[in-house]
Amino acid sequence: MQVNVSGHHLEVTDALKNYANTKLLRLQRHFDRITNINVILRVEKLRQKAESTIRINGGEVFADAEAEDLYAAIDLMADKLDRQLIKRKEKINGRKQRTIRQ
Repeated sequence: MQVNVSGHHLEVTDALKNYANTKLLRLQRHFDRITNINVILRVEKLRQKAESTIRINGGEVFADAEAEDLYAAIDLMADKLDRQLIKRKEKINGRKQRTIRQ
C-alpha cells in the first residue's frame, strides 16, 4: 500500500505525514485490497481541509473533511473512509454468499 501526502497552500511537515500515515494504515485492517492512497491537505482561510482518494481493486473511494484543526480533519476523513470501506467489504461478501446459497 502506497500513501502519498501532499499539501495545497501548505507545507506538509513530517509530523503531519506520520499522523496521516498512522491513521490510514488502520484502514488496512478492514479492507486488505488497498493499492494506493492519495491525501491532499489544504488550508482555506480559517478552515483546514483533508481529502483522500483510495484506489482499491474494483474502484475508488473518496472522502473529505473540514475542521478548525488539521489533525481533527484527518481524523474525520479517516473515519469516513473506514465506514465506506467496511460497507464496500460487506457488500462484496454479501454477493459471494448469495451465489453460494443458490
